[in-house]
Amino acid sequence: MPSKTVTVGSAVGLHARPAALISEAAGDLDSDVSIGLPGGTPVDAASALMIMTLGAGNGDTVEVSGDDQGDVDAIAALVEKDLDA
Repeated sequence: MPSKTVTVGSAVGLHARPAALISEAAGDLDSDVSIGLPGGTPVDAASALMIMTLGAGNGDTVEVSGDDQGDVDAIAALVEKDLDA
């Protein structure tokens, strides 16, 4: 299963706005993508609520994984961006 480890780029972490943007993008994909903290249980990237439950803050490392490398890369790129800017 393809995966990519990235650093959360949003200034205040994966709160409502970034989580909504990420989940919207993940929902539009043809494959399932998940996001998880190292050593934790990954959550569905298409669910803003589940993303927020991670409690990932700015600078935290998360792992994005899924069935398709292109989809994983697309969601990982969003996680790395400051989506509050």
